[in-house]
Amino acid sequence: MKETFQELVTYLKNPVLEKDTNQNISYRFQKFFHLLFISIITGAILSPLFLLVEELGLINMNEHAVEDLLKAHTKWFIAFLTIILAPLLEELFFRAPITLFHGKKNFKIAFYVFALLFGLVHLTNFGITTNVLLLAPILVAPQTILGGYLGFIRVRFGLEWSILLHACYNAFFVLLSFAGDLA
Repeated sequence: MKETFQELVTYLKNPVLEKDTNQNISYRFQKFFHLLFISIITGAILSPLFLLVEELGLINMNEHAVEDLLKAHTKWFIAFLTIILAPLLEELFFRAPITLFHGKKNFKIAFYVFALLFGLVHLTNFGITTNVLLLAPILVAPQTILGGYLGFIRVRFGLEWSILLHACYNAFFVLLSFAGDLA
């Protein structure tokens, strides 16, 4: 796990268009599960920022699009949308193109731009207000960082792995929210 984390941090500091040549499936799944765990922990570590923003009265998290989705649709529809459709479409849009950028500088810029755009598109989950715009770096930090993680696995292992990681990440938090509804 520590090795995967160090590899990820090193990569995010200087992303390069270079596949991982180790094709061993158990190696890849080990890296995958390490990245999933790192992604979930990152999301959990950043979540107190949202509590603080809400506690300070800057953003009403009950007006988040996910809250509306939970109220308006069945759990099966939400699961399909968030675990299958969103990862597939978002990875095709935000991760698939990054390998088209060749040259060290071009790739690095594209990698960061796509991670940032992935984060910023999640601002649409909030009603756009002055506070939302001012707090955008905090509000989309989990998605922007996740965009880097997904970019890493996409480049190293392929697009199908970033789709799978994205789907599993979403599944973890969607199922957690469903469990919260039961409590």
